[in-house]
Amino acid sequence: MLTDPSSYALTYGRDMLRRVAAIALTLAVACSEATAPATGPQQPATSAPETAEAPKPIARSEASESPRVEVFEFRSALLSTFAKADVDIVASVLTPPNFDPTAKHAIIYHVHGFGGTHRTSAQRYGASIIQRMMEGEAHPFVHVFLDATHVNGHHVFADSQNNGPWGTALVTEFLPAVDERYGGVGAAWGRFVTGHSSGGWSSLWLQVAYPTAFGGVWSTAPDPVDFRDFTGVDIYSFDNVYRDPSGEVVQLMRRRGEWSRSLQDYVTREMEEQKIGGQFYSFDAVFSPRGADGKPVPLFDRATGKIDPAVAEAWKAFDIALVLKAQWKDVAPDLRGKLHVIIGTIDTFRLEGAAKLLATELKSLGSDAEVLLVEGRDHGDLYAPHPEHYPKGLRTRIEAEAWSGYVAARDAQ
Repeated sequence: MLTDPSSYALTYGRDMLRRVAAIALTLAVACSEATAPATGPQQPATSAPETAEAPKPIARSEASESPRVEVFEFRSALLSTFAKADVDIVASVLTPPNFDPTAKHAIIYHVHGFGGTHRTSAQRYGASIIQRMMEGEAHPFVHVFLDATHVNGHHVFADSQNNGPWGTALVTEFLPAVDERYGGVGAAWGRFVTGHSSGGWSSLWLQVAYPTAFGGVWSTAPDPVDFRDFTGVDIYSFDNVYRDPSGEVVQLMRRRGEWSRSLQDYVTREMEEQKIGGQFYSFDAVFSPRGADGKPVPLFDRATGKIDPAVAEAWKAFDIALVLKAQWKDVAPDLRGKLHVIIGTIDTFRLEGAAKLLATELKSLGSDAEVLLVEGRDHGDLYAPHPEHYPKGLRTRIEAEAWSGYVAARDAQ
């Protein structure tokens, strides 16, 4: 049974608040050591089968009085078949106070940004969530911090020729496994997704590509969601990513509203430090075809910046604005009330340009989507409390809106 969060303060009282510090300190240990096998003891690594085996029963999580974080690993048949080796989908899972795995729970999925992991995401946000739970100011969600790390960078939970079917595997294999282990509702109205930066793109993609899998997305400062402004570059009309058609240098990063690094400087440093797995290599790995050499075909020449038009054409399959436009008649009913994008007007990586284009496209389609541009905020301070839009912080607003949608849907069942 889902409990109203206001009862937590009565149940636990102020004495429990003193335990928050201890819980926060052990959170990192829990994320590192407490691993829950998906189907009991892991089998020895073997070559992946040609066809997926029938799914095995998922062990239920344990009931707990206090919040708990554990690592949940699930062997994916789809990804293992693609890789011809065992591949797991991994997440850190935070369960609320008075957790009963036999009850039905609403679940929020979190996707970290580029360079993060499920552990860093849980460690960064888990302690604050637990504290708000103890103070009676957080809703009793099960929080699932997904891991999107890949040898090629950040796989963003999109099906790609280079990384494999991460989106399909997540939705068809992992979500049901989480529902079974943690008592999820098992339907879109009890399942939500959010993420920041590359995780922001991931979360929006998951909601758009699988509109009936989730009950709402809160995408914050997402990577480019309209490739007509891919960090300042229109990949369809520009010849070069380093200079625009007028010959001006394309700037990528800014600090306090002032340009601090060009796109070329950023890519040059990336090539020096991390040729495989860097941010732009990661984009190629997700959006580009696989080349004859087995590697992602780059969108642009790293030395000259020249764009390959054929690759740009292939990228259209992942251009969220284009995907929505092409499929709107079919997906509109399933996306009603579900789309939320929040971004600062001076985003550090100039990502707000694509968000503005997406907002215009959604408006022309008649969507009720919310694209909130927060004046004066950048990539790093977007979540800090805002006097008008989210006085208690953006994360609190996201959870409140998701919970409101969940309760309305639950009561309508």
